[in-house]
Amino acid sequence: MDIATIIGIVASFALMIIAIMQGSGLSLFIDVPSALIVVGGTIGATLINFPLKDVLRAANVAKNAFFNKQTSPVPYVQMLVSFAEKARKEGILSLETEAEKVEDTFLKKGLQMLVDGFEPKVIESTLGKEIEYLKKRHESGAEIMATMGGYAPAMGMIGTLIGLIQMLQNMSDPNAIGPAMAVALITTFYGAILSNVIFNPISGKLQVLSRYECLIKEMILEGILSISEGLNPRIVEQKLHVFLEPKLRELAKQKK
Repeated sequence: MDIATIIGIVASFALMIIAIMQGSGLSLFIDVPSALIVVGGTIGATLINFPLKDVLRAANVAKNAFFNKQTSPVPYVQMLVSFAEKARKEGILSLETEAEKVEDTFLKKGLQMLVDGFEPKVIESTLGKEIEYLKKRHESGAEIMATMGGYAPAMGMIGTLIGLIQMLQNMSDPNAIGPAMAVALITTFYGAILSNVIFNPISGKLQVLSRYECLIKEMILEGILSISEGLNPRIVEQKLHVFLEPKLRELAKQKK
C-alpha cells in the first residue's frame, strides 16, 4: 500500500472538513443532485472521449496509486552482476537454472533469451518493445485520469449554471435566493475537489510509478545485453550503477 497517497487524500479531506466545521455545519456542503451532476457528467464525458475497455483498464491501473510495492533496484544490480560472473566462469548456458529461480517475468524472459542464444540486437529489440508498450499502457491510464481531472471542474460549472437558472426562475422569493445560490455553487466545489484532490494527483502518481518501473526494466535490459556481450562483471556493475542514486551504489556492491 502506498502510504503517501493515503496520507495525502486523508489529510486533504480532513483539513477541508475542519475548515468547514469552523464556519458552518458539514450538512451545508452535502447535496446529492450536485454530486450526481459532477460525478455522472465526468464519467459520461470520459466514456465519450475514450473506449470503454480503456476506461475500465484505467480504473484498474488507478489502483496502483494506492496499492503498489516499489521494488528496490539494488537486488537487481546484485543479481545481474552475479549472473555476469556465473556466465563468465561457466558459460551462458549455466544461467538456465538461475532463470528458473527468478520471479520477475521481465528478467526471466531476458535470461531465457540469453540461454536460447538470441543475438544482442534481437534481445534489445524484443525487450525494448516490451518496455515501450508498457510505457504506452501506463501513459494511457494517467491520461484518462488527467482528462477526468479536466472534466470535473467543467461539470461543476455546468451544475452551477443549472442551479443559477433554477434560482432565477424563483426570484419572487428573496429569502430563497441565498440558499439556492449556495446549492448552485456546491457543484463547482465538488468539481474542484475531484479534480485537484483525486484525479490529477492520481494521474501524477501513476506517471511517477511508470517512470520508476520503466527505469528498473531499462536497467535489467542493460544488464542482459552486457552479459550477452561477455563483458567483465566489474564493467557490468559499473554500467548498472549509472541507474542508481549515489547513496545506493555502495549498498549494491555488498554481496547478497
